[in-house]
Parts: sequence; structure tokens; C-alpha cells
Amino acid sequence: AMAGEGSTFRLRCSLLGHGQDVRGLTRGLFPEGGFVSVSRDRTARLWAPDGLNRGFTEMHCMSGHSNFVSCVCIIPPSDLYPRGLIATGGNDHNICIFTVDNTAPLYVLKGHKNTVCSLSSGKFGTLLSGSWDTTAKVWLNDRCMMTLQGHTAAIWAVKILPEQGLMLTGSADKTIKLWKAGRCERTFTGHEDCVRGLAILSEMEFLSCANDASVRRWQISGECLQVYYGHTNYIYSISVFPQCKDFVTTGEDRSLRIWKQGECAQTIRLPAQSVWCCCVLDNGDIVVGASDGIIRVFTESLERTASAEEIQAFENELAQASIDPKTGDLGDINADDLPGREHLKDPGTRDGQTRLIKDNGKVEAYQWSVSEGRWIKIGDVVGSSGATQQTSGKVLFEGKEYDYVFTIDVNENGPSYKLPYNITDDPWLTAYNFLQKNDLNPMFLDQVAKFIMDNTKGQTLLSTSNQFSDPFTGAGRYVPGSSSGSSTIPGADPFTGAGRYVPGSASNAVTPVGGVDPFTGMSAYQSAAAKVENIYFPKKDAVTFDQANPTQILGKLKELNGSAAEEHKLTEDDLVILEKLLSATCNTSAETPTAQQLQTLWRAVNWPEDIVFPALDILRLSVRHPTVNENFCGEKEHVQFIILLLKFLNPKGKQANQLLALRALCNCFVSHAGQKLMMEQRDEIMTQAIETKSGNNKNIHIALATLTLNYAVCLHKVNNVEGKAQCLSVISTVMEVVQDLEAIFRLLVALGTLISDDTNAVQLAKSLGVDSQIKKYASVSEPAKVKECCRFVLSLL
Repeated sequence: AMAGEGSTFRLRCSLLGHGQDVRGLTRGLFPEGGFVSVSRDRTARLWAPDGLNRGFTEMHCMSGHSNFVSCVCIIPPSDLYPRGLIATGGNDHNICIFTVDNTAPLYVLKGHKNTVCSLSSGKFGTLLSGSWDTTAKVWLNDRCMMTLQGHTAAIWAVKILPEQGLMLTGSADKTIKLWKAGRCERTFTGHEDCVRGLAILSEMEFLSCANDASVRRWQISGECLQVYYGHTNYIYSISVFPQCKDFVTTGEDRSLRIWKQGECAQTIRLPAQSVWCCCVLDNGDIVVGASDGIIRVFTESLERTASAEEIQAFENELAQASIDPKTGDLGDINADDLPGREHLKDPGTRDGQTRLIKDNGKVEAYQWSVSEGRWIKIGDVVGSSGATQQTSGKVLFEGKEYDYVFTIDVNENGPSYKLPYNITDDPWLTAYNFLQKNDLNPMFLDQVAKFIMDNTKGQTLLSTSNQFSDPFTGAGRYVPGSSSGSSTIPGADPFTGAGRYVPGSASNAVTPVGGVDPFTGMSAYQSAAAKVENIYFPKKDAVTFDQANPTQILGKLKELNGSAAEEHKLTEDDLVILEKLLSATCNTSAETPTAQQLQTLWRAVNWPEDIVFPALDILRLSVRHPTVNENFCGEKEHVQFIILLLKFLNPKGKQANQLLALRALCNCFVSHAGQKLMMEQRDEIMTQAIETKSGNNKNIHIALATLTLNYAVCLHKVNNVEGKAQCLSVISTVMEVVQDLEAIFRLLVALGTLISDDTNAVQLAKSLGVDSQIKKYASVSEPAKVKECCRFVLSLL
């Protein structure tokens, strides 16, 4: 039973099993009341409550990582895995996914380039991971869907928010970012050091903890509502109690702190320097993992409290701990000024208050317990033993953890250099890399390597480590059959990205007699009784902008040419050449565009920004011609061509240029060369194109929606997961700002095309919350195509 107000947490049990630091904990879904722990000993362990007594038993020890395991989360149950899955992240850069009844991974997610130190799961099978490589990745089943880029240092904490499509990341760059559909919406600043943990309070609020020893409560809208102080050193983890705003934190000051109504209500000291992680179970008990490899569970419930002997044993262990004064956890200590044992006769003023006394030349630390009305000894304060960095992964250098960071002076008057080192590293390789990185004389190699060995004497890890990890990348050795086996997509050509033809995969797109072309809007009369059929998607061909008025375009070009600076002016001959090009590409003549015509056009499209638009319009029309398409999009010219068009997509530039550049990109899709180029440059093009949404120009919005649709058409043919994810993210982002119904219609067709015949894409669209974004369009009365198309899309979601 949950205990009443003002009650105290006491030890429930101590669990031995892990051989080294326990770095991550999460409450389990199965078995009920259990939890999962992960450790530097490379294993994850599943614990189940022991029915007979107050403890837990280890059900499984799971291994799959070739290096430390640093984080864990549970993926909620699905039809396929009704007991859910367990995800673990490690220093080998990998994420292992386990079922609850197998000790070997179901599959491994590879993609991060450094330690994966945080995981969070969302609805529909999505998983968010944070890494020291400064990125977060969104995974769906065994695929990476998107990479969130924007932090400038390691991402230590990630959380998926309850509202669909929203995600949080906390980083060593001291900021927290809120992401929506894969794009950074907001950056929260306030912490003065690495952000280490995040916890969700509600749809609108969350908590963060950091190396600045503070906890902050934030509103999603951006403001910081409260700062909580109490810890005296780094805070590593934060966890919220079920159904309330109270929470617990753990840190580098040997303590677990319980916060109620915004105050630190109880401090529990542990006999270990680093209290790395905590989680709260459904019954309100707290599980804590620390650098001594022991998991301890604390409870408010009297019937689950440990026996008097176990509690005494825990207190004895605590009393014998040696506290290093250099960590500053107990403030500045001056042994000469300390009172004697009689000082403990005075009661403390608040729970967790510490008091130092001197007894026979020894300094002892005590902590006041309000519930027991007595001082409990929490350890002996020892002089500097030189052992400040013996607890694992303690020191941070450039936002990452190391066992040691040495300061090396190469010569008296030169600068000093920082040398990070882990006990698993090879001292010689580390020394070599250090000299290389800092451009120092290689003759120092022996000296530096010897310095490392002398200063880390006796500190080595399990001897198995050498065979497993490569000291440069930290990656495990190649183990055949360990990959997740899904890297090859049957039938897709990796170069062109074109899928093979699969009969019967097309949806029945026979247009009804007297048909409707949804793009031109030439709608046909249909009797109300006819069943509406899906003529909208999956769309098979690119949509182009063909409307042309060559006389007007040339007239404008001539007029602007008259006022152009000398170095840009076109001759009369040039203008005739462009006229011929226009008639060749607008099908008014049977001639093929010539190289000379294309060179002239290239000169014209490089005109200054304020007069270039008629030339861009000629480019937009002519790129539909196979010869022109091959010329600009083929191997030789394509780099300059893309650079040119991307330059015009700058939202600060002229809107006419943005519009024509978007339309030209849409028209590139008519030929194979153009499709290939568009797909190769997709990431760049989409990232730039989406910026044009800000101008609120209806024609630009339609062109942007069409570009997205043309990408969807290509992506429907090939199974490019990241491409689809980017496209879905763009659709979701653009939907928010677009008012024009033609643009909405094209986005709906793009969405339908992307998710047709692809369950992964359907799940991803749901996890981004796209279904709730488009619902309102199901009731649009005019044009009817918006409503119809929207209903077809919703039926897939």
C-alpha cells in the first residue's frame, strides 16, 4: 500500500548481481512490479519481485553489448510482442533490443557514432536515442527514421512527450531542445552545466537535472517555473512518482533525494560515491543504482521495509564509507576547527542535515534523520588519497565521460594540454593520439605512455575487454551474423533508388468514366449514388508546372535586359537564342535545344537577384525537356545547378525567385536524370525548401507542397525509410502553416502516397501525430477532392 503523508523511505533490500557500476534502471512492464538494470559489466538484468520476502530475484542476465551498457528503457507492448521489449544503449555505439524471455538480443540498432547514453520510447513502436555523437535518432522497429541535429555537444538525456510528435533532448551544451516532427521548435537555456536527466510531469511541464547541481521545472512553452537546489554535486538522474508532481534525484554527492511539494523532504546517503540512476516502481518504491555495483530499493511501506538486521548492516556499511573531502560534498572542511562527539547531543534542524565531528583525530560525518530523531553516521572523512577519480567515468572532458583527465605540461612555459583516458584504453595508443591531436613532438611518446601507466597503476578492467573493443572507435570486433539483417531492401537499386516493378502493388487507379483529374480540378459530373473511389493516391507520376506564356516572359526579359548592368547584358542574338529555346521546350517547334542555347540560359540565370526571375521562368519550363534535364541534372553540371536553385530558396530573398526555384525543382522530376539528382540531394533540398513556408505566400505553399508530393511519388517506388521520414516530417511541419486548400490537397496526396502499402510509414505518421493534424480537412465542403482525399488517408491511419 502507498504510505500516508510525511512518511519516510527506508531500505527494502540490497541486490547483488552486477560486477560493476549500475548505470541505468527502468521499471518493467513484465513481470509486474519488476525492473531492469544495466551496468558497466556489459549486462542488463531483469528483476522480479520475490513473492515470499521483501526482495527481488534476477530472472535473466542479458548480454549483447561489447562494452559498458549505459541506459535502458521499455518499449510498450504491441500485437507482435504483447509483453513489450527492452532496449539498452551502450558505449559500443549500439542499441540492443531484447524480448523479456531471451538473454540474447532480438536485433541490434546501429547508426550512432559514439556512446548511446539515453533512450525513451513512445507510442506505435517509436524509440528515441541520445548519444555523445551530439545527435538523437528516432527509430521505428529496426530502422532509423530521422536524426535530430542541432546540439553542439553530447546528448545525455532524451524523452518522448505524451503529445504526439514532440520530443525533448538535453545536452552537454547546457541546453534542452524541444523537437516537433523532427525539427527543433525551441531551445531552453538556464542550466549552467551539462544537462544530465529529463522527466515528464504532464503534457505541459517537465523537469531537468544537471551537473550544475540544480533541478529545473519547465513549461513546454519555454519558461522556467522553478529551480530546486539541494544536491552539492552533479545530479545524474531524475524520476517522477506516479500520479503526482513529487520526484526523486540521485547524484555524485552519494545521495538519493526525495522531493515533495517542491522541497527536499528526505536525503538518503549511500556508501558509494556516484549514485548513477533511479526509477520509481508502480507501488511508489524507489530503485537506485550506484558505482558500487549494488542496487538498493527503498520503500515507505512498513510491510516491505527490510528487517532490523539488514537496516543495521546498511548503516554499518555507510558508517565505514570513506568520504573524500576534495569532492566538496560536505562543504569546505577544516579539521582543526571541528567540535568533538558532544556536538551530536544537539538535534538537527532538518532531515538530511550533515554534521562533522572530530574524534581521536578522525573526522566523521553524520546525517540527521527526522523520522528517527537521531544522527546516523554516513562515513569517515579521509585525507586526500589521490583517489578522486577512481570511481568510474567520473571526469568530463568535452562533454564525455572518462576515468581520468590528466593535465600534461610538455615544457615549462608552453600551454598545458588535457589528456582524457579510460582504463580500457591502450596507454600507448592514447599517448600517440594525444601527441597527434595536439601537434606535439612524437619523441614524447614513451614519456606520455609511461606517465599514463604510472598514474593509473593497478587500475584495469576485466581482462576480457581487450579482445572486444577497438580503442579508437570503441567498437566491437566484427561478429558474423550479428547485423540486423535488414539492410538490403529487396528489389531497390541502391544507386538510382528505383524499386523493381511489383505487379498488383498499384492501387486500383482506374479513373471513373468522364473522370476527374484531381490536379487540374476538371471535375466531372458524378451522381451522388456512385461510390467514391480513391483516384488520388498512390500517385504514380510527378506533378509539373507547365503553364506558359512565352511572349510575356520574353517581353519581361527584354525590358529587364535594357536596365541590366553592362557585364550582364544579353545581345540581340542572345535574346533570339532564348526565344528559340522557349519554343523548342514549350512544344511549339520540333527542334531540339542546342548547347549554345543552354549556355546562354545559364548566363541569364546567373543574373543579379532582382532581375533574374524571367530567366528562372525559362529554366523552369525548359528543364522539362529531356535534353535540358540531362544537361543540367546529369553528372557534369548538377552541382552548380543545385547550388544555384538552393540559393534562390533563401526565405530572405525575393518571393518570385523562391517560387520559380521551387517550381523548377518540381519540374526536374519529369526525367530520369532529374529524379536521380533530386533523390541524391533530397536532404539538402528539403531542408532548404521547407524554410520558404514562412512567407505565407499561397503560390509558394502550393509549389512547396508539390515538391513534397513529387518526392513522395519517388519514395513510394523505393523503400527509403529515412527519405519517407523526412518527407512525413516536412508534410507535418508545412500543414501547420498552410491555409490554401490546393496546397493542403497536394500535401494530403503526398501523405497518402507515402503511407500506401507501408506499415512502417503508417506507424511513423501516427507517432508524429499527423492523423490529428489532418482530421479537420475531412469536413471541408469545397473543393470536394480535399475532403475525399483526406478521408482515404484517415482510413489508412
